[in-house]
Amino acid sequence: MRRRKSTTAPNDTSSPSSRAPGGAADARSRSRHSGRFTGPLPILTAAVLWGTTGTAGSLAPAGIPAAAIGAAGLALGGVLLFLTAPGSRSLPGICTGGERRLLAVGALAVARYPLAFYPAVARTGVAVATVIALGGAPVLAGLLAWFTRRSRPSARWATATAAAVLGCTVLVLGPQLAGDGAPVDVVGVLLAGLAGLSYAVYALAGGQLIACGHASGAVMGVMFAGAGLLVLPVVVWGAVGGLLTARAALIVLYLGVITTFLCYRLFGHGLRHATPQAATTLTPAEPAVAAVLGVTVLGERLPAVSWCGLAVLALGIVLLAVPIGTGGQDT
Repeated sequence: MRRRKSTTAPNDTSSPSSRAPGGAADARSRSRHSGRFTGPLPILTAAVLWGTTGTAGSLAPAGIPAAAIGAAGLALGGVLLFLTAPGSRSLPGICTGGERRLLAVGALAVARYPLAFYPAVARTGVAVATVIALGGAPVLAGLLAWFTRRSRPSARWATATAAAVLGCTVLVLGPQLAGDGAPVDVVGVLLAGLAGLSYAVYALAGGQLIACGHASGAVMGVMFAGAGLLVLPVVVWGAVGGLLTARAALIVLYLGVITTFLCYRLFGHGLRHATPQAATTLTPAEPAVAAVLGVTVLGERLPAVSWCGLAVLALGIVLLAVPIGTGGQDT
């Protein structure tokens, strides 16, 4: 059974009543207000909560593999998303072949994220890993959209991208520029970048499936359940290494219920009223929260030059996020 593609754009919140004569202006006003409330706000809330994941993972008992903590949280959250989202069980059957491939790509990207992000946090620290992963996500999402849709990037996008890359570079090299002498953990930086790419891929895949008319909860439920199955070997590995202790179990519970189940329900709902590129530009709240928690809770230290890099990165993300006009859209 093939599902006919929806011709409604992801940001189109119009309904038949809003196009009917009489009261059309009020309906359009309510639609615009609803789009602002149900799009950016849930995604921003999720981003703030996501900013706590690196700190939570860092509080796990010593000796437990960082990837195992993240994988266990993903597996738990994936099961909850799948079981509670209407339409999850039937979604693969009603998808076209191309849509099923998108589901598979999204599941692979979701599974790759914790396997890259949590080891990156362990190697580079919460602040640096999160800023690289989430600061790079808008840039990578824009590049992927450019390659897949063959659209020309705007001058504003190029400027914002250059600022984001410069900011990330200064952030990472800050200790060396300040004379700290601590070596850059290249593997940790690359893992954080891979996590950012994974985030961009599953945001684009999920947004495209939702734009085709599929329920956001079902899309997230299937992708995360598939990802949970993919990371089960890592969870078993972690169980042998001490994942079943009370402290580790509480952290996994937090990561699974709050930062996976709740946050991705919010994120999927928000994608109905915001493009994937716009969604990724709402995530500077996550690295900001992560940086503050890394410094205040975990005692991490960033030199002044690294904070300057963070500011430049934030400027680039804001330039991507804030619209210029009412009708245009930048790549």
